[in-house]
Amino acid sequence: MGYYSRHPEKYSERFRYEYDRYAINLMKKTGRITTEGFGMENLPKDGGYVMFSNHQGKYDALGIMHTHDTPCSVVMDDARSHGPLVKQFIDLVEGKRLKLDNLKQAAGIIKEVTEEVKKGRKFIIFPSGGYEHRNGNYVDEFKPGAFKSAMRAKAPIVPVAIVDSWKVFDLWSLRKVKTEVFYLKPMFYDEYKDKKSVEISSIVYNRICSAVDFAQKGEFDKALMQ
Repeated sequence: MGYYSRHPEKYSERFRYEYDRYAINLMKKTGRITTEGFGMENLPKDGGYVMFSNHQGKYDALGIMHTHDTPCSVVMDDARSHGPLVKQFIDLVEGKRLKLDNLKQAAGIIKEVTEEVKKGRKFIIFPSGGYEHRNGNYVDEFKPGAFKSAMRAKAPIVPVAIVDSWKVFDLWSLRKVKTEVFYLKPMFYDEYKDKKSVEISSIVYNRICSAVDFAQKGEFDKALMQ
């Protein structure tokens, strides 16, 4: 993984992304993890977009990548991105490391993501910034500033609801674990162009909260309608 990530001139984005997914599948088999995706038909067919997801733990981005066939990247907290395997996962997809306590650096990352999305890349962003509550499927509040990159790129905003992802690393057990990823209907630029980031954040947050609630009840069709 380290070798492939250090030589993007030799290995395509698709190759590196699929290798990440190969490693995720190995981990899933070893850890007895099953991840099911719903609503992939909602993903925009062309161009770049940004997926905004609730955040529960270290497995979140991996679960999304497992169910997302098209190569995508991720923006994550720099402090959590340098551990064994995590570093290689991030480097393979040319992920962005965000220093939460450095506003100048954060602004630079937003600009980089904006420009890359304009060129057609896809990104995963966790607008809560972390997962400190450790409260199962509780959805932490979102930070409106996280939506700036998509807004400036005039790109589709795809709300993503993840369910039971916290169980992968928080349950000290050998039991089988199942997680779910729901891709909700995107918000296109024409729909949000007159809204402020605070409004957009609130809309996406409420939709994800509703989807998580319905999914926990097994009402998957209703979850996707949010």
